[in-house]
Amino acid sequence: MKTWFITGASRGFGARIAQLALAQGDNVVATARNVDAVTEKLGSSPNLLPVRLDVTSDEDALNAAAHAIEKFGRIDVLLNNAGFGLLGAVEEATSDEVERLYRTNVFGLLGVTRAVLPHMRRQKSGRIINISSIGGYRSSAGFGVYCSTKFAVEGLSEALHHELAPLGINVTVVEPGYFRTDFLDSSSLSVSKNPIEDYSGTAGLVRTRASDLNHAQPGDPEKLARVIVEFADSPTPPLRLPLGSDTVAAIEAKHASDAEILKQWRSVSVSTDFDSSVGPC
Repeated sequence: MKTWFITGASRGFGARIAQLALAQGDNVVATARNVDAVTEKLGSSPNLLPVRLDVTSDEDALNAAAHAIEKFGRIDVLLNNAGFGLLGAVEEATSDEVERLYRTNVFGLLGVTRAVLPHMRRQKSGRIINISSIGGYRSSAGFGVYCSTKFAVEGLSEALHHELAPLGINVTVVEPGYFRTDFLDSSSLSVSKNPIEDYSGTAGLVRTRASDLNHAQPGDPEKLARVIVEFADSPTPPLRLPLGSDTVAAIEAKHASDAEILKQWRSVSVSTDFDSSVGPC
């Protein structure tokens, strides 16, 4: 029996994963800003602890972690799932929109992780699963600011992976593509309200495509949830777990593009080293 600590557990991936974990007999600390929404979605169970958590509040994060330890004695899996998107060109995004996105997607993840890590370090065991996105591996027009938050999650996860492995704690960043959730709904995706005509063929086009794609995404969220729950028992978890055929295709395309850049610009790239016969001044 494992104890899960899940952020954003009232809907989407978080709720589905919580349901599967409970069904297999695990304990679940299901957190969300609205605890009633968690109870409505997940019901009641001796193995379920609904906890109010606004991830932008360090105090909330510390209290939620303390409640989890008080109830179940340990935290085995931290699933950092809470987050939302922002659609719009980089220039179209306001400072308030950017700051709000970073407070949840980056600083919120950091605050919750810092609140849970002392307990995992004491146990000398644990697993952290950070939900990123294909947008954390390659950015795209219309989602630049959102992708930048996921790039930050990838960087933090990679460092944590190396820092925590010697302590018996594994870290994996999950990179879903487009899955048929409510991510493209207004409840999960903010749209910049300052459209600039010059971006109509790039970010503006993405606005239209996102609307058309909503609830027609190729990924099956139930399959993703099952993969994550089974993955929590993997003896050798990787640093990155791409999920979705669109993610795989995007990663392969970026690798090919980067390989071509190195091929064309290698001589320039390596030319900036000191000459082998002259040491640094």
